[in-house]
Amino acid sequence: MDFKEAVNWLYGFQRFGIKPGLERISYLTNSLGNPQDCYKVVHVAGTNGKGSVCRYLENILKQNGYKVGVYTSPHIQSIKERITINNRQITENEIICLVEKVKPIAEQLISSGDAPTFFEIFTALAFQFLKEQKVDFAIIEVGLGGRFDATNIVNPEVSVITNVSFDHQNILGEKLEDIAFEKSGIIKENIPIVTAAKDNAFNVIDKIAEEKNCIINKIDDSNWKRLKTDYGSQEFFIRGFLNDYTVETRIMGGFQGENIALAIGAVEFLKNNGVEISYDSILDGVKKTVNPGRMEIVSFAPVVLLDGAHNQAGIKVLVDSVKNDFNYDKLILVIGILSDKKIKEILREIVPIANSIVLTKSKNSRAANPIDLENIIKELKLYKPTVIKEDVEDAVIYAKTVAEKEDLICITGSLFTVGEARDFLVKN
Repeated sequence: MDFKEAVNWLYGFQRFGIKPGLERISYLTNSLGNPQDCYKVVHVAGTNGKGSVCRYLENILKQNGYKVGVYTSPHIQSIKERITINNRQITENEIICLVEKVKPIAEQLISSGDAPTFFEIFTALAFQFLKEQKVDFAIIEVGLGGRFDATNIVNPEVSVITNVSFDHQNILGEKLEDIAFEKSGIIKENIPIVTAAKDNAFNVIDKIAEEKNCIINKIDDSNWKRLKTDYGSQEFFIRGFLNDYTVETRIMGGFQGENIALAIGAVEFLKNNGVEISYDSILDGVKKTVNPGRMEIVSFAPVVLLDGAHNQAGIKVLVDSVKNDFNYDKLILVIGILSDKKIKEILREIVPIANSIVLTKSKNSRAANPIDLENIIKELKLYKPTVIKEDVEDAVIYAKTVAEKEDLICITGSLFTVGEARDFLVKN
């Protein structure tokens, strides 16, 4: 088996879609000897900011000399991004070996009539790899929701729920309280939790934490303040539960203060449990963290900004950041959205700040037709010059052709759109 065959085999399970329940992942991991129990885990759920929190945690722990594995999803450019060890991506050969190990177990499930999903198989594969690599810590990002997510068989040292807003309502529920309930399914008995959820969503999480005898620490605006910002750098004051910190980050966006405060809150819980983590390593870890495709500047003159915002809440904070953190003559928006998202709400939020718009679609099968996006913009009476480019690469080329040096090109709408754009931009 070569790498292409291994990846094709994995992607073949996408036809089974999303199937709630922990039975299949439990069968897979039981057959592997429950590798997820062989290391300390920080479990991260929430609507937005999960990836950034995971990366901050990875680098803080790495600065202390720990071997840290991270499992995130989806990927931006390569499936190898989903699993890293101390910032090193899993290799093609390592994926091949893991697929060969997991394949017979998956085939047993298929023959039983309950085929596993792509995410369940890849999660089992990730847990096994982290065991083989003998990591000290595993930072595990929830794929969807929490309660029935395949990652929810871990026994964490601390749980994180970043925030709760509307996304995946067809699966998680139409009410914010329903979504909060699904995400709070990661809360385990007597395991501390840190969250930035607000209002009714926080009340749901707080109630479940109380029922499970969990200490809960809530992150809000009083826990962080941005001190200064410039292209490629920000400085924040963070009020932790044990100490105060002044930190610098290379990830843009004022909302990073919340993500950093969440990561530090989780780290402070680990310290309370006897994990040795120095003050300086927290500062150094935050400073060294990058998160490709999330508020990432990839070039200047004109500035090209990538952000994988893919729901209304994510787009809203992107809009705030573009308006408050960037100086530019014209904003050229390159946007491609998945068809199962709240497209009208996303476009209503971001189109008004753009001077011109390039509508496109990723190669993902769920990508919305850019003609449909254009029709929605017209329906909303958001009169902006629009151009349709069916291919993301062509959309980026067009935007760079028409942009002046003092303009800002913002590429957003989905992680898949951003991934294809980043792949092209980095290669060129």
